[in-house]
Amino acid sequence: MTPFKRTLRSGPAQALLRRLIAGYIRLVRATGRWETVNQATLAWFRDVDEPAIGAFWHGRMLMMPLLWPRGRPIGMLISDHADGRLIARAIGRFGHHAIVGSTTRGGTAAFRALLRTLAGGVTVAVTPDGPRGPRMRVAGAVVDLARLSGRAIVPVSYACSRRLVMRSWDRFVVPLPFGRGVWIVGEPVRVPRDADPAAVEAARRTVEDRLNAITAEADRRLGAPTIEPAPPPARAGA
Repeated sequence: MTPFKRTLRSGPAQALLRRLIAGYIRLVRATGRWETVNQATLAWFRDVDEPAIGAFWHGRMLMMPLLWPRGRPIGMLISDHADGRLIARAIGRFGHHAIVGSTTRGGTAAFRALLRTLAGGVTVAVTPDGPRGPRMRVAGAVVDLARLSGRAIVPVSYACSRRLVMRSWDRFVVPLPFGRGVWIVGEPVRVPRDADPAAVEAARRTVEDRLNAITAEADRRLGAPTIEPAPPPARAGA
């Protein structure tokens, strides 16, 4: 590790970076014009006090802490690496808490933590294409989480008129200040506890299709070029 990287990972540098990230998110929101489409869905879950599973693409993570109603903290699944821990501490500045781990790579502990959080009446948020893709393709863990918890998956996405798109695997979208933005909330997906493998796969495709549809719609509304999903992974029995 280079001296520069060691400095960046030091305690004081990490504290500064998380303050900067949280401050930048607030700056983008304060200087832009943002709206929420289908906010009634979120309001329904808030009003009936039912926790849900928020699902959004890894590349559309940055502005998500501001979507959830004030005073309703959520548990957000964050990957267990240096960047993930930095983001986890940054979202903590918005009142949310992080569940560190992965549901796809040795993530039994993280999966159980998500179940416990939902059982305690707290909404959770996951990136079903994280932590490393393929981009905009749903892994099965989020559907299993819905099936075992009895909670609905609520797809959400956002787009912005002024942005940077990183050259990372997820094409991470960084909104720029003084632009327009839109969050779109999709129709919830429920998975019966007794769903057989075919029904589970159908639910997985439904979540993926709805997430991609609202992401494309959000980009279209603001005239942003569409970011295409990665080729789908080969699946057993295909």
